[in-house]
Amino acid sequence: MAVQPLSEILKPAFEQRYGVPAINILNDLTIENVLAGAVEASSPVILQTSVKTVRQIGVDVLYAMWTSMTAGIEIPCALHLDHCPDRQVISDCLAAGWNSVLFDASALPVEENQRQTVEVVAEARRHGADVEGEIESITGQEDGVGSDEESKRQTLEVQLRYLEATGVDVFAPAIGNAHGTYKRAPVLDFQRVSDLVAAHPVPIALHGGSGLSDDQFRDCISRGCAKVNISTALKETYMQSNLAFLREAEASGRWDPPSLFSHVAADVRAMTRHFAEVFGSAGRA
Repeated sequence: MAVQPLSEILKPAFEQRYGVPAINILNDLTIENVLAGAVEASSPVILQTSVKTVRQIGVDVLYAMWTSMTAGIEIPCALHLDHCPDRQVISDCLAAGWNSVLFDASALPVEENQRQTVEVVAEARRHGADVEGEIESITGQEDGVGSDEESKRQTLEVQLRYLEATGVDVFAPAIGNAHGTYKRAPVLDFQRVSDLVAAHPVPIALHGGSGLSDDQFRDCISRGCAKVNISTALKETYMQSNLAFLREAEASGRWDPPSLFSHVAADVRAMTRHFAEVFGSAGRA
């Protein structure tokens, strides 16, 4: 239990076909209440930090928040660096104690991406950490990383060469998913997940989860998507909860920050419990 390597958390999820919520936190309130929501759901959870959040808060302060809030926790949890193209940020986070990273070199040619990913995996192993890999950029931007242009999809043979050469612990293919708010209902290529897992059994990371239907989530998870990323939904929950409370405060003339924090915290916990239920991870801790 408690803080575990990402690969240990995903192994039973992949084998038993449930998804672990991987939620991008923003600050101390969201760290505390994503963890609290997972505890309430008795669910494993992955807390993700974007490069933007790491730079805004600082590596040392962010990691101190994590260690403080996970002290004595009884659910499996991991701290993951999401979508990072910057090798120095990866090195800084691994040295501080992050136990997994996504080296996002999808903007590079596959051969160069693969070469550098081999180096990142070796570096991560020295810290006892895991690596998520990606060779096709997921459409849309995540905290300033990514592109609105759809990436070229690589063949299964190219994906398998990358997986075998790098030894990444988790793989994130493009299947029609996108970061941010979907402008139209996404059409997902579920078969890509099945083909990958059949050829090379590796836990798949589903990016762009906010906005997918429950049926789409469950279909992806049943095929091997063991890590399910949630970022936009957390941001929307956080901002809308603040907005609703502040509108009521303005109308009533009562300005009480602690009540605001409690209101937002409750909504973040509820969101986390909801995804744990949908992904089938509730009760698995």
